[in-house]
Amino acid sequence: MNQLVRRKKREGEESWISVSDLMAGLMMVFLFIAVIYAKDADQRAKNVSEIVTEWQDAELEIYAALEAEFRDDLVKWQASIQKESLTIRFSSPEILFDQNSDELKPAFAQILDDFIPRYIDLLHSRFKDQIQEVRIEGHTSSEWRRDSTETEAFIGNMQLSQERTRSVLEYSMAIHDVREMGYLPWMRKTVSANGLSSARLVENNGTEDRDASRRVEFTIRTKTKDALFKILDRIAPAIEKKI
Repeated sequence: MNQLVRRKKREGEESWISVSDLMAGLMMVFLFIAVIYAKDADQRAKNVSEIVTEWQDAELEIYAALEAEFRDDLVKWQASIQKESLTIRFSSPEILFDQNSDELKPAFAQILDDFIPRYIDLLHSRFKDQIQEVRIEGHTSSEWRRDSTETEAFIGNMQLSQERTRSVLEYSMAIHDVREMGYLPWMRKTVSANGLSSARLVENNGTEDRDASRRVEFTIRTKTKDALFKILDRIAPAIEKKI
C-alpha cells in the first residue's frame, strides 16, 4: 500500500514537471514571437517616420518655391498660399466668374495668363518627380434658388463648380506660353478639374462666409503624401484590431 502511494506520488511529480517544462517552453516561444513582433513594429514605425520626414521636407521646399515666385503678385490677384495644403487660393468672386456662370471674367483670364505659365514651369522644372496630382478645385457657397432644398442646392452648385473648373483647365491648356513650352503632355497626366460644390465652406465664427466660399484653388498632392496614406491604410486595420 505504501509502495502504491509512493509510486502515484512519483507519477504526479513527474506529471507536474512535464507540465512545468511545457509551460516554460511555451513562455519561451511567446517571448520569441514578442521580440520578433517588437522588432517588426519598430521597423514599420521607422519606415513611417522616414516617409513623414521626406513628405514634410518635400512640401516645405515646394511651398518655399511657390512663395518666392508669387509673393509679389498675391495681393493684386487677391490670392493666398495655404502652406499646409500647398494650395494657391483665388478668393475674390467678383474677379472670377459672374453669378451662375462658368465663363471666366476678363480679369481672371488675365491673371491666368500670368499665373499658369509660371506655375506649371516651376512645378515641371523642379518638382515633377515629386508631384502626384495638381488639382484645380472649384468651390461655391451653399446659396442657390430660394425655393430649392439643401440637396438641390448642393447638386446645382456641384454642376456649376465642375463647369467652372473645366473652364479654368481648358483656358490654362490653351495659353500660348504653356503650349510653346511643351507642357501639355505633363498637364494631361497631372492636372485635374474638380468641382466640389459647397462641401468645403469657409466659415467665420461658425457662420458661412459666402464670398470667401466662392473660390478657385490650385492644390498640389505629392507622391510621398500618397505613399504615407497607403502605409496608414495598411496598418490602420491592425491598430483597430488591437484596440
